[in-house]
Amino acid sequence: MSENKTLKGGEFLIRETNAQDVFIPEEFNEEQRMIAQSFKEFTDTQVLPQMEQLEKHDRELLTKMFKDAGELGLLGVSIPEEYGGFGQNFVTSMLAVEEMGKGFSFAVAFSAHTGIGTLPILYYGTDEQKEKYIPKLASGEFIGAYCLTEADAGSDANSGKTKAKLSDDGKHYILNGVKIWITNGGVADLLIVFAKIDDDKNLSAFIIESAYKGVTLGADEEKMGIKGSSTVQVYLDDVKVPVENLLGERNGGFKIALNILNLGRIKLAGATTGAGKGTITNAVNYANERKQFGQPIASFGAIKHKLAEMVIQNFAAESLTYRASQNIEDATQLFIDEGMDKSKATLEGIRQYAIEASIAKVFGSEALDYVVDEGVQIYGGMGYSAETPVEKAYRDSRINRIFEGTNEINRMVIVGELIKRGLKGEIDLLTPAKEVGKELMGIPDFGSPVTDYFEVKKKMIINFKKSILMVAGSAIQKFMQDISNEQELLINAANMIIWTYAAESMLLRIEKLNGMYDEQKMNLYKDILDVYMYDVAHKINKEGVDAVNAFGTGDEKQGMLMGMKRFTKAASVNVVAARRRIADKLIEDNKYNF
Repeated sequence: MSENKTLKGGEFLIRETNAQDVFIPEEFNEEQRMIAQSFKEFTDTQVLPQMEQLEKHDRELLTKMFKDAGELGLLGVSIPEEYGGFGQNFVTSMLAVEEMGKGFSFAVAFSAHTGIGTLPILYYGTDEQKEKYIPKLASGEFIGAYCLTEADAGSDANSGKTKAKLSDDGKHYILNGVKIWITNGGVADLLIVFAKIDDDKNLSAFIIESAYKGVTLGADEEKMGIKGSSTVQVYLDDVKVPVENLLGERNGGFKIALNILNLGRIKLAGATTGAGKGTITNAVNYANERKQFGQPIASFGAIKHKLAEMVIQNFAAESLTYRASQNIEDATQLFIDEGMDKSKATLEGIRQYAIEASIAKVFGSEALDYVVDEGVQIYGGMGYSAETPVEKAYRDSRINRIFEGTNEINRMVIVGELIKRGLKGEIDLLTPAKEVGKELMGIPDFGSPVTDYFEVKKKMIINFKKSILMVAGSAIQKFMQDISNEQELLINAANMIIWTYAAESMLLRIEKLNGMYDEQKMNLYKDILDVYMYDVAHKINKEGVDAVNAFGTGDEKQGMLMGMKRFTKAASVNVVAARRRIADKLIEDNKYNF
């Protein structure tokens, strides 16, 4: 294993990654593509034709679709074979989620069941709990839901008021409380419920069957989007839960919630990538068919700009999502090789890359929001009609920036987790930050000019990272432990980190493709990279300058502003011509095919 392959979570900020060490979607094997194809067929034949009916809160139909998906094995892709699943690896499960992501609100129901509704038991359950429940969840006999949120406990999940009390005979926990915004709640057979036992400081987790006496599932919420998924309140009134249904350890529920949310975040990024591809294909189909002023609207520059930018954003999201997914896969395997149990190893692998999972969630959800918004615009007045797929996509997309932790919370997680790991000594952020400080004080070393295409881009990435270390390092020195109160600064830093990770992921993917494709095809990918990195350089500059202006003073401030200018320098790019070439390829293929 090469040194680069052992990059720890967050270490991308201070170390270079070798292109050969990242996974790119073009490397999926035949078996993985066949699994994706079975998901595509299910989405095309079972989900999309019934979407209109599903959006009428048809619980019977939703339940049937789960059963059908279970019979085809689609609910058990990542579940071990001994529990009735296919035992596929993490990256394969991501490809499955991506393909299902084109299925609008059913994708939300599917992801909630196969992710947060099933995996807490798989990763934290006893052997008895797994044997009892996992096969039923894998087959679709049981539908799973995850009950964490309460009226006063959203982002601050540990402040939930749901209570659990041990019965006098010690055989049951008695639960009382109300959970809100529960996806799949109206059709669920199995609930993962978080509650505090007595006066415990932290939550505990419980496995509750909805058939238990005292469980009431509310009416479906009327929502802006994702109408085809069932979202309800769950009422618990003196519900007797067998003591053997405590999931994990007492007081350990908050840890379960956080780790499962990390997993949900990266999975959400996979789903948004798939949804983006579907929307781009719909948009270009319409642009090719719709004629105005005697020609298809796809021939107009303004439309080409939109189509190309939709491709660029989605391509970046896909690149970083699969890079992070393979990192999780590799870390998991490393822990297994060291003798760790597979469930524990998977959790540890996901925890290791919590920063990257949050990056993927934020970037993927915001890229999709851009794609669906421009999709509606390309359709024009028709895009506002409920008859069109882009109207549905637009409404359904908006929730992604809110659930699995709001994007604001995730931005705090990205920077907070980096600082925490730096202080613990897990990542050495101090040394490179000091080196950047010395570089700012010294005479710039221009060295010999770099001419190799990929080396030029790598130098840009190194400089982007220097700008982050400079801004974040100086801000931490100034505010110390009070940095957590400077949320605007943390968001500036998070944006710089997110865009740098996206740019580097795209660069590594395209560099790896360089040996696989001919020059003509590679030139198109270089167009995507050129435009993205040129745009990102200016965006990183703006965030960095805003941050420096917020806390810098005197000569230090001037030095940092000069540093920002130096570290975000980008050669001129004819973005108009590049975007036109990207759009022309999309228009010619009449589908997303990058």
